[in-house]
Amino acid sequence: MEIKRNGSQPSVKGPADWFTGTVRVDPLFSAEEPAHTGAATVTFEPGARTAWHTHPLGQTLVVTSGCGRVQSWGGPIEAIRPGDVIRFAPGEKHWHGAGVDTAVTHIAIQESLDGKAVEWLEHVSDEQYSGK
Repeated sequence: MEIKRNGSQPSVKGPADWFTGTVRVDPLFSAEEPAHTGAATVTFEPGARTAWHTHPLGQTLVVTSGCGRVQSWGGPIEAIRPGDVIRFAPGEKHWHGAGVDTAVTHIAIQESLDGKAVEWLEHVSDEQYSGK
């Protein structure tokens, strides 16, 4: 058994290559072989979001506070709220983040394939984020 105590892992600022705006990532766990699952709590300040990206084995988000947005490539922007669970299929191009005026926090869970859990793509433009 392993217990990761609250506060024992440092928070990390979301890198500008992967995020727009102010984002904090708090690691929860990173599975050791033979497991391949990892998770983090991610907090987006108003207007902040990920870049477009995909996951080779998909991703699950569990919204814990605030109000945010998600979008799959070619689909509508959807509002997300506490208690919502969002599942992106393997290879599904998407982004997620905060609302225009509201922060959001979610738990992001994903598996790695051949050591890779995500492929980062281009940034979400302000026009894409606003739905215009």
